[in-house]
Amino acid sequence: MLRKHFFATLAGLALATALPLAHAQGAKPLEWVVGYAAGGGSDIVARTIAESMSATLGRPIVINNKPGAGTNIAAEYSARNKDYGNLIFSADFATLAANPSLFSKLSYNAEKDFQPVGLLVRFPMFLVVSNNVPAKNLKEFMAWAKGQADGVNWASAGPGSPHHLVGELFREQSGLKLTHVPYRGAAPAIQDVIGGQVPAMWIDSATVYPFLNGGKVKAIGVASPQRVGTMPDVPTISEQGLQGFEGFAWQGIVAPTGTPADAVATFSNALQTALGDTRTKARLQALGVEPMPGTAVQMGSFARTEREKWGRVITKVGVKLD
Repeated sequence: MLRKHFFATLAGLALATALPLAHAQGAKPLEWVVGYAAGGGSDIVARTIAESMSATLGRPIVINNKPGAGTNIAAEYSARNKDYGNLIFSADFATLAANPSLFSKLSYNAEKDFQPVGLLVRFPMFLVVSNNVPAKNLKEFMAWAKGQADGVNWASAGPGSPHHLVGELFREQSGLKLTHVPYRGAAPAIQDVIGGQVPAMWIDSATVYPFLNGGKVKAIGVASPQRVGTMPDVPTISEQGLQGFEGFAWQGIVAPTGTPADAVATFSNALQTALGDTRTKARLQALGVEPMPGTAVQMGSFARTEREKWGRVITKVGVKLD
């Protein structure tokens, strides 16, 4: 059902950035840079929010996809853009929290080159296991894992991905003997979990929902602050005993440093309006993501905290992507 909603939403969003032109003739388009390919989850989230923001701003919004290098290409482009007041950028977990530690050299400064506009959405992370694993909650999973003489392999979407880093934090805090098995993307990883080649993995909500609904894997828990509305029967990791454990992919909107304060405030207000819209929230839910409202100030503070948290994890694990 969620997959059906996903494609229906994708079709409905094809005109997301074109429709507002009717009421914004003559207004200069606002460029929204997305560091991922068109048609992916991040792109569709941007187009969903853009439709509402455009109506509030009274100007068209044009999505500019610049995928590659873990958002670094899009980040450099946005940081160097001097068309202040006419560009915003979807900066995410990778851009602002992980990449400063994953890469020895970056062509942008995560803290100095951008002004926060506001938080956007989060992608909850689930710990899922193959149906062959005799566990349906965290207590049972930990007991089973401790009984495996050689430890337990777990899959991720790739080195340095949120899936990987959340898994490393879980390994550290749980004290379990867990071995990381990186894949090139979440899709092939979940297929091997379904097939039993790998018993467990951390996976984002947007990717895993169809498989959970189909009973192809079991959800042990979610690493969100609270239970996910579309999967209320899945308890958080924290409430199952690993108190305070949180980890999720997230996105926010930033503007290049130098953008006038009044423009940033205008964008931020339009973003909050969009995230509070009932129709927009329903669309996001259909995509498997949760609105994560937050002001520019709140986003700045959150990004700094996340950068410190995941920087420590990355340094401890010793992973580098260059």
